[in-house]
Amino acid sequence: MKKIFIILYQLYKWILLLPFFLVNSIFFGVLAVVISLLTTQKISHFLAGVMWAKLNCILTPVIVKVKGRENINPKQPYVIVVNHQSAYDIIVLYASLGIDFKWIMKKEIKKIPGVGFGSQACGHIYIDRSSTKAAIDTINSAKLKIKDGTSVVIFPEGTRSRTHEMLPFKKGAFWFAFDLNLPILPVTINGTRKILPSGTMNLLPGKAEIIIHPAIDIKDYSRETMPQLIEKTRNVINSGMKTA
Repeated sequence: MKKIFIILYQLYKWILLLPFFLVNSIFFGVLAVVISLLTTQKISHFLAGVMWAKLNCILTPVIVKVKGRENINPKQPYVIVVNHQSAYDIIVLYASLGIDFKWIMKKEIKKIPGVGFGSQACGHIYIDRSSTKAAIDTINSAKLKIKDGTSVVIFPEGTRSRTHEMLPFKKGAFWFAFDLNLPILPVTINGTRKILPSGTMNLLPGKAEIIIHPAIDIKDYSRETMPQLIEKTRNVINSGMKTA
């Protein structure tokens, strides 16, 4: 029965799901542009971005369980630091985090039809990693958008891990937190590695989990003790990770 289900799902994926994903990404991308022009990027985030993600979770289908939502103060901006298992992390977070935020995402995402210009319309930030100066310019422009309760989401590993173990954390998210004097909000994602394994198109239905941990106040740290802050954040995220 399992083999029959997998065959049927692959037919559904290639014939219906992926073509519809392309169509709805373009539709919601255009909607994001229109809403952001008529209202604000924050409204565009919820009416276009979140709806796009929720729809794709339903169609995959993926069931997302969120723990620790009480650890978020919706009026407080955060630097949200998340482990990175899969390209599907973006959809799961967008659908379920429940607060306004900006992504700092690699510029290659611009090329995805609908997702690229839609994300730009919602105010998400593309980072050019081709040079240090370009990356710094991106971070500086991002700082202007983090206000009025809007947070920023960063994957500190920099790329997707191909195993259940996290890659080493880069310092960018933590410099960002110190520059803007914002608390770190550690978030753990489980399950997306099985839904869409890194580097593949082997999309499958499944269950994902988001664990929102208590925020870490950077006032207890300094730039000199940043390695300790990074280690603490990594340990907190790792505490919620599942290997199965």
